Amino acid sequence: MEKIEIPLAQKLDLMEMLWADLSKQSLDSPDWHESLLAEREAALLDGRCTFSDWEEAKQRIRQNVSCK
Repeated sequence: MEKIEIPLAQKLDLMEMLWADLSKQSLDSPDWHESLLAEREAALLDGRCTFSDWEEAKQRIRQNVSCK
């Protein structure tokens, strides 16, 4: 496949046009999404998992991926 050089601004415009078009279409989630969400909700409700606020999560991620 031949690489085509397109300026960044034009690439972003194309992405916006694609997203605008795609967002008008109705897309159904696969069946496994519903079952996975139900499993995660059940785990949260019965205490098998917890969640963090976004700032705590970012701090934990930074600690886990930082170079030492």
